[in-house]
Amino acid sequence: MLNTTATITQIKNTRLFILELVKDLSIEALNKIPTGFNNNIIWNIAHLTAAQQNMCYVRSGLEITVEENHFAPFLSGTKPDTFIDKEAIDAIFSALLNSIDRLMEDYTQGIFKNFDPWDKRYGMKLNSIEDAINFIPFHEGMHIGYIMALKKLI
Repeated sequence: MLNTTATITQIKNTRLFILELVKDLSIEALNKIPTGFNNNIIWNIAHLTAAQQNMCYVRSGLEITVEENHFAPFLSGTKPDTFIDKEAIDAIFSALLNSIDRLMEDYTQGIFKNFDPWDKRYGMKLNSIEDAINFIPFHEGMHIGYIMALKKLI
């Protein structure tokens, strides 16, 4: 449990870094989809919450802990279809941090009893909640790269 809680703390710090990275961007910049891309910065940020909820809660047979509008529209295979306003952006930023705090609470309370194994692309097999949590920094690191690339193009 100690290593997994340390990983959750690492994820929270990474998410704080992401918010710092985009704090000076306008609403328009967060929503802009550059030529050659199929999503934008705010989609990538919201996707981190949706993916974590899917990997940890859905795969464990549990209800997601965020509002549905912060989940389904941002799962893998989706792309932005509406302009996201300031109020919704603030809610996405809040969900990004609150969802990881909730994961820490739920993990330390031992609510993750079951896990549906999942073969991820990238050659990784997730067999437990610990595997899922340990996969999150890899996944979020990829999306930080996308966010940085998008930021250079807007």
